[in-house]
Amino acid sequence: VEEDDDVYRYTLHYYPQDSTELHAVKIELYCTNSSTVISDIRKNFLLFIGLGIFIFGMLLQRILQKMLSEPFQKMVLTAEKFSTGDEAIRFDESRADEFGYLGKFINNAINAILLHKNELVQALERASASEVALGLEKERAEVTLHSITDSVVTVDIDECLVYMNPAGEKLLACSNEDIKGRSFKQVFNIVDESTGNLINDPLHECFVTGKIVHLPEHSSLIARDDSIISVEVSIAPMKSDTGDLMGAVIVIQDVSHTRRLTRQLSYQASHDLLTGLYNRRKFEENLEEILVNVREEGKNHTLFYLDLDNFKIVNDTCGHVAGDELLKQLPALFNEVLRSGDIVARLGGDEFGIILENCGLKQATAIADKIRQKIKDYRFIWDDKTFEIGVSVGVIGIDADNCEMSQVLSAADVACYAAKDSGRNRVHVYEPSDEVVAERYGQMHWTARISRALEEHRFQLFQQPIVGATDKSRNHLEILLRMIDEDGSIIPPGAFIPAAERYGLMPEVDRWVIREVFKHMGKDDPADPIKGTDRVFAINLSGDSINDSGLLVYILELKNKYGISLTNVCFEITETVAISNLTKASIFINELKNYGCKFALDDFGSGLSSFAYLKTLPVNYLKIDGSFVRDVSRDSIDRAMVESIQQVGQVMGLRTIAEHVEDESTLGVLQDIGVNYVQGYHLGRPEAIEKK
Repeated sequence: VEEDDDVYRYTLHYYPQDSTELHAVKIELYCTNSSTVISDIRKNFLLFIGLGIFIFGMLLQRILQKMLSEPFQKMVLTAEKFSTGDEAIRFDESRADEFGYLGKFINNAINAILLHKNELVQALERASASEVALGLEKERAEVTLHSITDSVVTVDIDECLVYMNPAGEKLLACSNEDIKGRSFKQVFNIVDESTGNLINDPLHECFVTGKIVHLPEHSSLIARDDSIISVEVSIAPMKSDTGDLMGAVIVIQDVSHTRRLTRQLSYQASHDLLTGLYNRRKFEENLEEILVNVREEGKNHTLFYLDLDNFKIVNDTCGHVAGDELLKQLPALFNEVLRSGDIVARLGGDEFGIILENCGLKQATAIADKIRQKIKDYRFIWDDKTFEIGVSVGVIGIDADNCEMSQVLSAADVACYAAKDSGRNRVHVYEPSDEVVAERYGQMHWTARISRALEEHRFQLFQQPIVGATDKSRNHLEILLRMIDEDGSIIPPGAFIPAAERYGLMPEVDRWVIREVFKHMGKDDPADPIKGTDRVFAINLSGDSINDSGLLVYILELKNKYGISLTNVCFEITETVAISNLTKASIFINELKNYGCKFALDDFGSGLSSFAYLKTLPVNYLKIDGSFVRDVSRDSIDRAMVESIQQVGQVMGLRTIAEHVEDESTLGVLQDIGVNYVQGYHLGRPEAIEKK
């Protein structure tokens, strides 16, 4: 060891491991004095302390930045974004410290604010929508009030006028400003139409009850020019949200036209528009009231049933305008004879009914005869033509024994029929024991049987040949009708046709026949007797069918339905029917002839002026009345009549048919005269087309 001033030197000798060679290492130790060392130590310590404080400060700054500054800056940024309108942004709630708690608190506050904001926005939107809707409703209300024809008036609680729409201004002929503030009663004078009394204080009931009030049905408003306007008035209370009465709304509808129309319709429902008399409906209502009176009080009354004679002559000669004018003049004739309280009605066509209240049968019969005489003496003039008009009157007493509607009307009709059947222009008093009455009731009984037969299809078609007089050809057949009774027996047409004609059943019967014949013609069956393109089938038509405006269409519809040709069809119309319905018959014939249909004038020669009408009736055949044919071989007058008809037919290019040919001698005479066709039992009896 060597020592030299604070330096100690050491020399170490050693042998490395596994070596024999000696090595040496020198070590020097320097030692300073203690004051210097302490001073250095103090410096170093202070440096160390300062460095530590610096490092701690840096760490503390970092910690504070991490814990305080960054969260605060995030909150500031979040707040800035929220303030610029980003309502979806929220403060950080994930921290476990006070900043997390504060963020959660602020987020809850934001959510609450946004909720209230949304509610406020929705409320504002609703308010805005309500304001728009209110504006639209106001506009609609104003347009409605200006457009409607009803007058709308509002009043306040003191019954002073506040508003009146244009319809009200027009109704009253004054402006809204003129009436504002005035009392309702001063402006609107409303009276009861039935009594003429003023309706006082119509608003009172509405204000007292708080309910809608309707003024009497027949109310009228007296206008400023004193004209009377029929009105319907309803008054409705106006209330506030709290239910307090604020006034009323009055709706006034001008129903003058409606009431006028109602009165007109009521008149039309009870009156005949042509004559101004009661119609059948009103007549039966009055009759029912009288019958009730009879049942309750036992009083006696009388009923007339009148049917004009020769009315069709006026219609057919001068047209329906003339006929209508005649009917219009009849009420004046009735009034010259009847009492003031007697009830007169037109029951239909040229039929009238009269009820004489509290009038015995003897007195009533005298009045009926005066009516008959008055009409008989009357002369109807039209276009320089003068007509004598008669009337048949049926009279029935209404008493305790005759107090049922159907019984009385039926008996009156029967009595009128009896008057006509006795020679027309007569008065017939109903007596149940009359033979005529019994016959008439028999016909009425037939109507029920005919109606049932139609419903149950208990009619049967028969055929009878119309034979060529010279060549004996049998291509022409007349279709005849029989009714099958409920027991299966066959009823001839003479038993039911008169009743069917009298009670208007013939159009239905004729349609049944036409339909069945066309159905047979349309069958694809060569064995069917109503078949063959070279045959002609004659079908009889009644007068009511000629007057049936729908028959032509019906025939054409059946033609198309069954695919037949009308060239094989011949309709037979009696001379009486044709002359009685001359205009309609001519039109009907011409229309169907356009489709190839043929026509025969049946019972020709029975009228007094048969030949005069031939020019206006475009028929194909003249069917000579059987009354001339039966004795043509023995009676020279009958032969002369048949020869005349044959000559006229030949000149006019018409074929003639003689019916009721019963023997060979009659046939021979007809052949000599030159008649084209013959028909009768001698040539062939009627046979059923189908066996029932």
